[in-house]
Amino acid sequence: MQQVLQELPRRENQQHKILIGDFSNPDEIKDVITEHMKNHQGYHILVNNTGGPAGGPIQKAAVHEFEHAFQQHLLCNHVLVQALLDGMKKANYGRIINIISTSVKQPLDGLGVSNTIRAAVANWSKTMANELGQYGITVNNVLPGATATERLHEIVQNKAKKTSSSTQQAEERMKASIPAGRFAKPEEIAAAVTFLASNQAAYINGINLPVDGGRTKSL
Repeated sequence: MQQVLQELPRRENQQHKILIGDFSNPDEIKDVITEHMKNHQGYHILVNNTGGPAGGPIQKAAVHEFEHAFQQHLLCNHVLVQALLDGMKKANYGRIINIISTSVKQPLDGLGVSNTIRAAVANWSKTMANELGQYGITVNNVLPGATATERLHEIVQNKAKKTSSSTQQAEERMKASIPAGRFAKPEEIAAAVTFLASNQAAYINGINLPVDGGRTKSL
C-alpha cells in the first residue's frame, strides 16, 4: 500500500492518506473513519470496493458466511456513507459508487453467498439514491464482468482443474461467453467509476452499470 501511495500523482494542495481497518468488523471501521474525520474536511467521492465472498453452492453455505459477507459489504459501506454524508450535503455534491457484481442482474452459478449479498447492496444503494438525490448526491453501482486481474487468473486455474483441461482452454471457454470476446482491462472498470464520479454524471442516479463486454443476458 505504501508503494501505491508513493506512486499516486500529486496536484497542488493535494494529499493522499491510507487508513487501515478490518472490514469484517464494522465497529472498527466506524472508529477509524470517525477519528480521521475529526481533523479532516469533508470528502465528496466514495468508492466502496471489497473483495467478494468465497464461492460455493448456496445450499451448503453456513450462516456465518452470510453474516460475514453482510458485514463486509453492506454494513461497512453504510458506516462509511454515514461518516461522509454531512460533508457531501454541505457541498451539495456527492458521488457514492459501489463496485459489486453482474449477479444483481443475473445470479452467477457457484456464488450463492455473493449473489445474495450483492443484491442486498444493490437495493441498499437504490434506496440511498432515492433519499439523497435532493442533496446533489448520486449513488450508483458498477458491475464488473470478468476482468484481467490476479483473482481472475485464480478462477481460471480452478476451472481448469475441475474440468481437467489446460488453463488456456478454460480461459477460452470463459471468453466465448462474452460477446466482446475478451476480458476487461482494470482500467476500463476504473473509467466507468471515474465518469460516474464526475460533474458530467450528475443526472445519473440509482443505476446498475454493467461493464462486462455484453456477457449479462438481461437489460
